[in-house]
Amino acid sequence: MRIAVVGATGNAGTAVLRELHLRPEVTSVIGIARRLPDTDTEPYSHPEWATIDIQFPESRESLAQAFQDADAVIHLAWLIQPNSERELLRRVNVDGTRHVLEAAAEAGVERIAVASSVGAYSPVDDDEPRREDWPTEGIPGSHYSVDKAAQERVLDEFETAHPGIALARLRPGLIFQGCAGSEIQRYFAGRWAPVQVLDAVRPPVVPLPRGVRAQAVHAADVASAYAEAVIRGAHGPFNIAADDLLDAQRLAQIVSGGRGRAVVLPSRPLRTAMRAAHRARLLPADEGWLDMGMKAPIMDTTRAREELGWRPRRSAAEAAESLLQGMAQGDGAASLPMRPRSGPRVDPTPLPTRDHQLPQDLDADLLRQYMADHLTGATAGVERIEAMAEAYSDTPVFPELSKVAEEIRREHSFLQKLMASQDFPRPGASSALAWVGEKAARLKPYGRAPLNRSPSELLLECELMSSAITAKMHGWLVLQEHAEELGMDEGVFAQLVEDAEEQLATLREAHRHVRERAFRNRPDALPE
Repeated sequence: MRIAVVGATGNAGTAVLRELHLRPEVTSVIGIARRLPDTDTEPYSHPEWATIDIQFPESRESLAQAFQDADAVIHLAWLIQPNSERELLRRVNVDGTRHVLEAAAEAGVERIAVASSVGAYSPVDDDEPRREDWPTEGIPGSHYSVDKAAQERVLDEFETAHPGIALARLRPGLIFQGCAGSEIQRYFAGRWAPVQVLDAVRPPVVPLPRGVRAQAVHAADVASAYAEAVIRGAHGPFNIAADDLLDAQRLAQIVSGGRGRAVVLPSRPLRTAMRAAHRARLLPADEGWLDMGMKAPIMDTTRAREELGWRPRRSAAEAAESLLQGMAQGDGAASLPMRPRSGPRVDPTPLPTRDHQLPQDLDADLLRQYMADHLTGATAGVERIEAMAEAYSDTPVFPELSKVAEEIRREHSFLQKLMASQDFPRPGASSALAWVGEKAARLKPYGRAPLNRSPSELLLECELMSSAITAKMHGWLVLQEHAEELGMDEGVFAQLVEDAEEQLATLREAHRHVRERAFRNRPDALPE
């Protein structure tokens, strides 16, 4: 059986790849994502891969080609951030689902499983378990819930138009696993949240909103449900959750390591605080997530047990504990959505041994200052390219631009380690000033209000970033000339030069995309 997995690099997708690799019924897998993972690393090394951005109507042709020999499709792709880009979220999540379904039908796929959610359900005010016939109109105030409800309508329409296709829609609770720790931290708590202290100290008191209760499930158990759905050719909705319920006291025990207690807070002022923190860009999650958490129903999972033969192997508490440990340790996987807190787990670039000594005829002070200056520039460059990638998230150049951002972050880390291997100190205040200067530069309005990113600003940022990459490339050329003295293989720097040339080509394409639109009154009218 050949299975295509759309959105194969995220939390659920990573677990599904692991599960499918263990299933004897599955002969091959094709993973589909708009940003490819490290295909030399588990679990991403087994599937074939295709890069497709499902938000665009023209993606249907590419998807249909990828699905051509597939017996089943598992659709998991869902964009959670940025909250403020409602048009982008709807285009990826709702329109993207439609594109995947239409492409699967065109390719003759007969079995499809789609990731819906407990968030699709209409709100409740009690803890009575609901089965799959509870209305799916979503919870007002939560963009995630509203879009999940809209996705359900897309699935309804598809079922009516294609009654012969076995379409299963899985509605899981919160999906937790250790290697999703860094991803979930970035999406909800923010990259600067001090979650790493949980590895050493657990709080004795945990503040939680009054009435909070949630169902959760380990990602491995969700993956098992998806596999069963497509292997059995299941049809219709299935609630997926572990047996135990996470209420305030249970959550407090988990967060505190079993020794703490919950301090219950009124939900209304907490919602106001979340709203303010989100508007101030201090908290990635907006207040809609609290709305959904307080109003989502408790799900009855009987149907999944009876028709899929599905059973959770881990409790919700175990899943939550594994997530907390993953957040504390900065765990992740080798894909961009799942990247660890500190970047890639393994730096593939070899470094000289600690006993390496620079030759005496080399001026170490001058070389140190040269490398420090490049590192200072790279510190600002990392921030700028990541902001650019975010700004282009609704365009066809986003996948390649985000790849450049990840490469530049990895190179920045390599340069830091190379300097440390030579016993060169890191730059001090200059690096921090470069970071502050980069942040301040973004406030330049370019004809619009500060903090709004205009097309002309993006055009200038493309040009500035291209200049920075050119300077970086020349830096690698200089270090290539001194590779032997640094105890390095010359080929390492030759590859970095080649990578920089490819990054410049990507920036040229991004520049082309923006300059065609930058000074038009109706840039949206131009072709993609």
